[in-house]
Amino acid sequence: MPDSRPAAGAVWDGSGTTFALRSRVADGVELCLFGPDERRVEMRRVEMRRVGDGVFSSRVEGVGPGTEYGYRVHGPWDPATGHRCNPFKLLLDPYARSIRGDVAPDPSVYGHSLADPLRPSPLDSAPHTLRSVVVDPAFDWGGSGRPDVPLADTIVYETHVRGLTMLHPGIPQELRGTYAGLGHPTIVEHLATLGVTAIELLPIHTFVQDQHLLHTSRRNYWGYNSIGFFAPHAEYAAGDDPVGEFKEMVRSLHRAGIEVILDVVYNHTAEGNHLGPTLSFRGIDNAAWYRLDPTDPSRYLNWSGTGNTVDLANPDPLDLVMDSLRYWATEMGVDGFRFDLAAALGRGAAAFDRESAFFEAVDADPELSNIKLIAEPWDVGPGGYQAGAFPPGWSEWNDSYRDTCRDFWRSTEGTLPAFAARITGSSDIFERSGRGPFASVNFVTSHDGFTLRDAVSYEHRHNHANGEHNQDGHRDNRTWNTGVEGETSDRAVRELRGRRARSMLATAVLSQGVPMVLGGDEIGRTQHGNNNAYNQDNATSWYDWQAADEAMISFVARVIRLRREHPSLRRTAWLHEHPDPGGDHVGWFTPEGRPMTPTDWQMPFARSVALYLDGARVHASDGLITDDDFLLLFNAHTEPLEFAIPRILGRGRPWQVAVDTARPHVDGERAGGLVAVSGFGLVVLIREA
Repeated sequence: MPDSRPAAGAVWDGSGTTFALRSRVADGVELCLFGPDERRVEMRRVEMRRVGDGVFSSRVEGVGPGTEYGYRVHGPWDPATGHRCNPFKLLLDPYARSIRGDVAPDPSVYGHSLADPLRPSPLDSAPHTLRSVVVDPAFDWGGSGRPDVPLADTIVYETHVRGLTMLHPGIPQELRGTYAGLGHPTIVEHLATLGVTAIELLPIHTFVQDQHLLHTSRRNYWGYNSIGFFAPHAEYAAGDDPVGEFKEMVRSLHRAGIEVILDVVYNHTAEGNHLGPTLSFRGIDNAAWYRLDPTDPSRYLNWSGTGNTVDLANPDPLDLVMDSLRYWATEMGVDGFRFDLAAALGRGAAAFDRESAFFEAVDADPELSNIKLIAEPWDVGPGGYQAGAFPPGWSEWNDSYRDTCRDFWRSTEGTLPAFAARITGSSDIFERSGRGPFASVNFVTSHDGFTLRDAVSYEHRHNHANGEHNQDGHRDNRTWNTGVEGETSDRAVRELRGRRARSMLATAVLSQGVPMVLGGDEIGRTQHGNNNAYNQDNATSWYDWQAADEAMISFVARVIRLRREHPSLRRTAWLHEHPDPGGDHVGWFTPEGRPMTPTDWQMPFARSVALYLDGARVHASDGLITDDDFLLLFNAHTEPLEFAIPRILGRGRPWQVAVDTARPHVDGERAGGLVAVSGFGLVVLIREA
């Protein structure tokens, strides 16, 4: 029997709008409609009808796109049992497609009395909080389809809508920091020239500014404080139509063959802990939405580290998250999602479960079958680190890749065996779960931590501008400042830093798995040692295009092009030194050209190795093919080494230098029997099939 319930949210039909809200605990719900000006005057209230199991709905004739609205929920106020309904609070529609306004630092936005957290507040929050907006969903995609890049062929560029364009001289001033700016031909051309296949945007779901930051004249720049899971953040729109502008951005990128992946934060909301504001979910059905402390339901289980945890073991939040994913994929054109603190989404009663309701729902959903799913595989709850434990079809941010590669390229003892595992796809982490090398998203830098330039220039965090006495951010950075902390005019230090940066980035791009490049690393962006710039919505975080390192841009584009042109560098099958018949073949050699032995691997001072990739049989996204052979020569010693071409590889066609991180402009030079590799250098040789 078909579901006769009205669609959740506000649905405009051309002459009126149908509103629907679910609350299983509500005694009644009022729809509040606001006037067309900025005075936030409540013009009309409509008592909504109960039309099903906890569903309230009303159709209002004459109400259409642009109308601002909110809800007041009448129901139990009893924090001791987890209920926090308060009709004095104007609540966002959880399904709002667009959201206007902001949350003012006013006592009225709290559901409780500030003098007594267990008593309800009688202050009306409507003048001081966000409002939902009715939208017209129509949009002309102009025939642009999805790029549909196979995951194994994907190259991710992690960036920020605002930071990418705020200082770009080629972007009109009024478009900087916006969706329109990101979709501008200047930015699209840069991304296409680099050769990346997908941009991964830091959160663009509507989020709330943290009150404690506003009090110190700082702002939440990263945006991990979501409150609207269907609405693009309005501050990132150049005009008054963030929905249409976001779609236009996606259309521009798709036409260039570039996919859009969203960093989504479904694990918690901006309502925070029991002392936080009441903006939406808390006032609608608190006990259904959040994981409450079983010993004291007036408080929350804080597995996100931000005060609350959304309970996806409950059907209502699960339905919303699934509806949100489908909406962004089908209506907004998004190609994939990176899930913040994804372990929290897969918890059952408490423990992580790869067969949880959320994972089963995603797996069974036909609309999400071709969507890229990337997990940040941890949260801060018990047993929260779950790297390698996610289901087939999922990829994961591989922090072990980051740490191991950073250790190798700062010449840490005993790193070589782990380094070899990381650059060949991390089979020790992902193969046991039945997934291929593309389950690993490989990165050496991300938004959370040092930029690439800073990773070779700083050993210690310099976060004083954050206002937290330099106590925030990672302590264990796995970095080396190359001899001097911070900026320097020493040419030798600068040259070595450049070589190390190129070696680290080229390693990530050429490893088996899915490479992710941090936006701005290709232009030499620095945050001056700040490794936690979450509240730096200023030149610390914005990309300085005037100081762009054009040589680095060219180098990154060339390394990415090498990967895209050669399936040997992006295989779908695991590499094995002694493969079964039909398996992909890998060989490991010492600088002297002889096969590595168990003793060689265990030498604590071993910091160099040659990796051979046989191109005779390559399992790739388009089937079993033949490609060129590769020989990657890694030298993390401080001194240069000569690598001998292994005799076992034969003396047929000549090897050519495709990449030399000490000589970034070299390409196509013929290699002799001995190949010089500079200290902290990587040389990539190629031999035609």
